[in-house]
Amino acid sequence: PQGAFAAETQMNKLAEALDMDPVELRMKNIVRDGSILSVGTPLPPGVSMPQVVQKCAEEANWNADPQPQFDEKTRSSVTFRGRGFACGFKNVGFSFGAPEGCTAIIELHGDTEIESAVLHHAAAEVGQGTHTAILQMTAEALDLPPEKIRLILADTAETENSGSVSASRMTFMAGNSIRGAAAEALQKWRDGERPAIATYTYRPPATTSFDPEDGHCDPNFSYGYVAEAVELEVDTETGQIRILNVVVADDVGKAINPQQVEGQIEGAVVQAAGYAITEDFQQSGGYVQSNQLSTYLIPTVLDIPDKVQSVILEYPDPRGPFGARGMGEMPFIPLAPAVIAALHDATGIWFDDFPLTPERVLRGLGRI
Repeated sequence: PQGAFAAETQMNKLAEALDMDPVELRMKNIVRDGSILSVGTPLPPGVSMPQVVQKCAEEANWNADPQPQFDEKTRSSVTFRGRGFACGFKNVGFSFGAPEGCTAIIELHGDTEIESAVLHHAAAEVGQGTHTAILQMTAEALDLPPEKIRLILADTAETENSGSVSASRMTFMAGNSIRGAAAEALQKWRDGERPAIATYTYRPPATTSFDPEDGHCDPNFSYGYVAEAVELEVDTETGQIRILNVVVADDVGKAINPQQVEGQIEGAVVQAAGYAITEDFQQSGGYVQSNQLSTYLIPTVLDIPDKVQSVILEYPDPRGPFGARGMGEMPFIPLAPAVIAALHDATGIWFDDFPLTPERVLRGLGRI
């Protein structure tokens, strides 16, 4: 997110300098299938950034009215509103040559028909809904109702390595391992094995590390794409910022469980709002100074955006299970630069650092 903040804020500043709409500028320079990355290699297939940006702008009614422009002469209130736009993309899975793999074990039980199935999988559940998605993907891969499937999860005595629940990878990696194990188990079932048991390790296309001589590498095998439009209100007497609305267009490839996808989008936006506005980490001499919840302010129910509009897009990833991409971290990435752009739209001032605490906002406005 730090790199996205710098790059997307520069894009918004360029748009202003060119007297060009920020969405228009992005569409003229956006990555597409076949685009070459800064490391000299093309993006993996399935790039959906143009569609994501267009859909976000459409849902936010970005072009419905001219963007409000700040004018000191028209200031008649202490509260001003502004809009901002940003986009980004993030890797799915481990990067730059790190070993990547995920293993599933499936058992099929019954006589002439499959009466039950068992999935052994080590994927951790940390509140994002992994185990529900795993059950759904297993049911789909085996063409069985979910009630006929038993899950044995995260038990080192009975599961193999799944890799960590990180890097927005688990739906992508677990789904591919489940599909592989399901295909092999079903083949064994057709061949007469009872029970039919299959172990399958999915390994995605290999990535490569950064070449110190020429900078080339294949950093990742999949990406997720996201764009956000933010509307906010700032009180120029107190420096308080209130996020009124966030429109999030997120290409998840295939929404295995749309309700959970929406929940992850909302959670990421709330977390990013804290990152952008309230969470002021301070240290001195190697010691953390903001070591209390009274000094490191995570968002409460009174601080989160008034509205988050989740726009779930489904452009299949050709490498993903059922077309799914990872999406857990993606909605976090563009929020800070979109907030910075919206604050500039409201006040006419660019802020180059954050979080946008009241003190920092007032200093930027020249009020203290």
